[in-house]
Amino acid sequence: MVEQKGTVNNRSEMRERVVEVANVTFRERGIKALKMDELATQLSMSKRTLYELFEDKETLLMACIHQNQKNGELFMQEVVSTSNNVLEIILRGYKRSIELAQNTTPKFIEEIHKYPKAYEAMMNRHDSDMQRTIAFFHQGVEQELFRPDVNYPIFQELIRNWMDMMLTTDILKKYSFLEVFESIILTSLRGISTEKGINLLDEFVVELKKQK
Repeated sequence: MVEQKGTVNNRSEMRERVVEVANVTFRERGIKALKMDELATQLSMSKRTLYELFEDKETLLMACIHQNQKNGELFMQEVVSTSNNVLEIILRGYKRSIELAQNTTPKFIEEIHKYPKAYEAMMNRHDSDMQRTIAFFHQGVEQELFRPDVNYPIFQELIRNWMDMMLTTDILKKYSFLEVFESIILTSLRGISTEKGINLLDEFVVELKKQK
């Protein structure tokens, strides 16, 4: 039984390592750029072992997407538990989205359409995240941080489209993170915020500039 447990643990560790390395390639170079035999060589394992862990590239891609979604969920749990208000939660969530976009080649978005299961999994999570963000906005209205006369599903749809644009253009290479964040996110949020919310936005910008 001990040997069996050790074997399972070792297999789990190998899967985690494969996902870790593949994730970097997918994000930085695109899905097509990852070759399974090259990946096996990079990880010093046989192709047979790799294909025992992941039967094909889409299976590996799905594992990477699920890992990214798990990381995103853990991040949001930490943000919710450590933020002072709902506006900070939203700002930190958008900030992470832009940072991820900075490290993702447009090729990834172009090529994932060729993998229906992976694309569907990613879109389903985007829809779930969108609904959660809309709920945060309504919570912000109750906290008098956001205006009550705004259609927040439409607002969040616009933000999502802007995020998609960041992933499919080179805007994040032309301009700094802070320029993009201020021009798109902060300007948009300022328009829907109350005076109380705007004051909190300004405080967040001051701290963000200190970090940068």
